[in-house]
Amino acid sequence: MSDLEFDILDELYFVTPFETVRSTLSMDETELKQALQSLIDKGWVKCFHPGSIEVVTEALDFDDKFRSYHYLATKEGLLAHNSR
Repeated sequence: MSDLEFDILDELYFVTPFETVRSTLSMDETELKQALQSLIDKGWVKCFHPGSIEVVTEALDFDDKFRSYHYLATKEGLLAHNSR
């Protein structure tokens, strides 16, 4: 796990909007998008529409809607984060 992934997971113990994560970590939008995509691919983060309805991975339109999603670390992501 990279330092960046660790920092992102640290912010995702609760459902958190994209802009909040970006602002809290003072990250470039493109860098955060790429890191979130990697974490989603690993199964360490899942996405929600505003209002907390989970986005099914097959229906995920990440490239177009990543800014509008909210994010949450999965159990696997939290275990990886806490074992570092």
